[in-house]
Amino acid sequence: MPHTPPSSRIPAIFKRPLKAIRPVWAARAMHKSAVEVLKQPVPEDTVTASFGKFISELKPQHLSPVVLHRSKRMVLDSIGVGLIGSTTDVFELALQHCQNMYAPGDTSSVYGHRGIRLSPILAAFVNGVATHSMDFDDTWHPATHPSGAVLPAVLALSDMMPANNKPSGLDFLLAFNVGIEIQGRLLRFSNEAHNIPKRFHPPSVVGTMGSAAACARLLSLDPIQSSHALAIAASLAGAPMANAATQSKPLHIGNASRLGLEAALLASRGLEASPLVLDAVAGVAGFSAFYEDYVPQPLQSPGNDSHMFLLEEQDIGFKRFPAHLGMHWVADAAASVHKILVGVGPGTVSPAQVEDILLRVPKSKYINRPFPESDHEARHSFQFNACTALLDGEVTVQSFTPAAMSRPDLHALLSRVRLEHPNDNPANFNRMYGEVQLTLVGGDTVKGRCNTFYGHWRNPLSNDSLRKKFRSNAEVVLPSEKVERLIEVVEDLDQLRDCRNLLSQLQ
Repeated sequence: MPHTPPSSRIPAIFKRPLKAIRPVWAARAMHKSAVEVLKQPVPEDTVTASFGKFISELKPQHLSPVVLHRSKRMVLDSIGVGLIGSTTDVFELALQHCQNMYAPGDTSSVYGHRGIRLSPILAAFVNGVATHSMDFDDTWHPATHPSGAVLPAVLALSDMMPANNKPSGLDFLLAFNVGIEIQGRLLRFSNEAHNIPKRFHPPSVVGTMGSAAACARLLSLDPIQSSHALAIAASLAGAPMANAATQSKPLHIGNASRLGLEAALLASRGLEASPLVLDAVAGVAGFSAFYEDYVPQPLQSPGNDSHMFLLEEQDIGFKRFPAHLGMHWVADAAASVHKILVGVGPGTVSPAQVEDILLRVPKSKYINRPFPESDHEARHSFQFNACTALLDGEVTVQSFTPAAMSRPDLHALLSRVRLEHPNDNPANFNRMYGEVQLTLVGGDTVKGRCNTFYGHWRNPLSNDSLRKKFRSNAEVVLPSEKVERLIEVVEDLDQLRDCRNLLSQLQ
């Protein structure tokens, strides 16, 4: 397959500054005294330098068939949730803000809007917002939403590149996988990161770094520039969990995508940052500011033939309905109770049958919402999702509409819910379970339990289920023939000479 050298695909506006970076850096180094040099660690021995080298040196041949298959599923799912997310109020607010407050641009496409184009930075932002606007995007362990922060940035940057020098589909997937890999590696440097977050929303932290890494790879930045891109991104990262279950939470993904892209573009122009941002330096907080128990390790450079991606070791979790990941355990447990009750009753579950509802779930304050008042709160409510599944046998996109949320039967069930937090049920997406116990009028009890829901990385969606979800989401805004074409294009993405075919299907 013909392969265009990555360096030739850099937009012309970046070529001149890129050439000037090394002489400037070298000139500064010559003026350092011997004492100053001795105080600095050898660059190649730092954790930060190892990450920059990894980003720069990874090649398409390092992508195994498993990684290609899994990452293409991620791309397809992320596009689908972005398309349906482009119909939400929060997306429309973000889009209007970008159109009205910033200078117009006509470079990069916007999910679900054929006639609208924005600058690459703003397109990455609004498409990131769309991806997370319904909390429908993919998940991983340790906890984060990996694709939403990376894919919009890679799409926007690809749109920005000259028409005759677009990245190949394989280079596109390489950049995407670099962004996913960097997120996973950073999360594994902290035990705190393995649990449901309390302080920072993970995609706003590692997602910004992943976006910067993916864009640095697509821009063919050298190891030093790639390290600077990560360090710049660290200064732009972080959002508090207090904004979970509000319209501001999707901004976390949008900002991660656009700020990572900006970090890579700034690094390509020669902007410098700390060469130790990923290292553990006593008395100086770098990336450790986000995770107090952060213990970094260098990232080994890929060998000539192989690199073991984390995505090869652990699959991705895909959500069947648009809500916080923890909701999927209680929804499946409640659905099993619904099935039992419907099997012995009139075909529906009535609040008149139910005296008490006990949920045994992990302790996590921001997803304990007894009476949610908005769809964003409902997506983060153990109680709402369990009661919806008890009533309907499932939770769907329509479950979060005003009509569904205001049902008297639903509110009657919500008033009967209690929560318990067993010691053996940690706030950890890899170890938690959901249990729903109903006490019926008359004293009988019915119990349902879910240890691993369908869609979890231990129990991934089949290709048929994933495509069914994609069709259901994408057909909200695209004609069915274009939806089917997108499925074909993503499936063959690693075979495409350039990614223009993918980009054109999104317009």
